[in-house]
Amino acid sequence: MRYRTIAHTVVSAIGLGAMPLSIEHRPDETQAIATIHAALDAGVTLIDTADSYHWHAGEEGHNELLIARALAGYGGDTSHVLVATKGGRGRPGDGSWTVNATPAHLKRAAEASARRLGVDAIGLYQLHKPDPAVPWADSVGALRELLDAGTIRAAGISNVTTAQIRQAHRILGEGLASVQNRYSPAVRDSEPELRLSTRLGLAFLPWSPLGGISRSSLDGPSGPTSAGTAFHRLAAVHGVSPQRIALAWLLARSPAVIPVPGAGRPASITDSAGAAELTLSAEELALLEDAQPG
Repeated sequence: MRYRTIAHTVVSAIGLGAMPLSIEHRPDETQAIATIHAALDAGVTLIDTADSYHWHAGEEGHNELLIARALAGYGGDTSHVLVATKGGRGRPGDGSWTVNATPAHLKRAAEASARRLGVDAIGLYQLHKPDPAVPWADSVGALRELLDAGTIRAAGISNVTTAQIRQAHRILGEGLASVQNRYSPAVRDSEPELRLSTRLGLAFLPWSPLGGISRSSLDGPSGPTSAGTAFHRLAAVHGVSPQRIALAWLLARSPAVIPVPGAGRPASITDSAGAAELTLSAEELALLEDAQPG
């Protein structure tokens, strides 16, 4: 496993996006915990969650509680695992997502997340999404207060623009550690945010990093076929999944990138973690530069 840095914390170059373990069509708890344990077995030391990762009304914090149980039941040392959680969104139980990034809500949410995770201070707490009803400086100011109070050790922001990154950096200074935006071979419109994060020394955590990468039509019984997109053709050359190629491509975009692919099965995160050991050549990266994932 290769490693990268969030603030002053060294983490695995591939993280686990734990959302699929708690939302619609989630696996049973036995499989969910096995998935988290498989991530740890593969060397993953970054787990991404949020208080809003749940399915039904009244389940707030389902994913955080699940992760806490999985870590407590793991046979090995988990002291080096960074659990990054988020606040500022909600799920009323009808499938929709809400936004609430008032300072009062964020402070209450962070304290509740810390209790569910069983920690004195959250290693990385990220504002899940800007709230159009709340001035951005006020929401970010709540992160500053949480840092000053010791409730969180590092702060992050998600689903943001370059202007919002710059303003948050002015308010938080070294307390700002990460940016988490949607970014994948299929969705590359956060290139400016990635470049700015790299310049500022912030970790960039792509969410939905495997969006658009298909298995079903192009994988044969013994693995990827030579047909299809450049991602699938390179997968056949390396004898790996197209998903692993996509994650290796993301890692090559910048030393700031730490993808957090979602997983609902142990095999999925084991495969994704293998991308940290896969280095693509300059010629292969050029081939993927403008390729659509398919």
